[in-house]
Amino acid sequence: MKSSSNFDVEQWQSELQAVATVVRTLAQKKQGDSLALLALLRKLEELHREIREGIFQASLPDNRQALYMLLKDIQSEGGWPYIQHMKLEAFLANLLMEVEAKPDDFANDKSEAE
Repeated sequence: MKSSSNFDVEQWQSELQAVATVVRTLAQKKQGDSLALLALLRKLEELHREIREGIFQASLPDNRQALYMLLKDIQSEGGWPYIQHMKLEAFLANLLMEVEAKPDDFANDKSEAE
């Protein structure tokens, strides 16, 4: 692990915040468009996997002290980053609530598909 100056840390946090703002803005623009939001989630998952399996693994500590610092950071900052998949059960429950709320919309969709 490399030590960074305060400026580097502040600059890095600023850059991360800018990325988060862009992602939030994209998601808000596509609010209600489940296919576009699903594409965004898939891209985020792809980036997570790419960074984890490539750049991150290559940067893992090679001595006990650095490993200790990494593990300490993981513990103090909330654990290992993980992108959770929506459970199919929750997806179906949301769908059922939609059908119950707007049964006519789903009946029209079904007749259009035939």
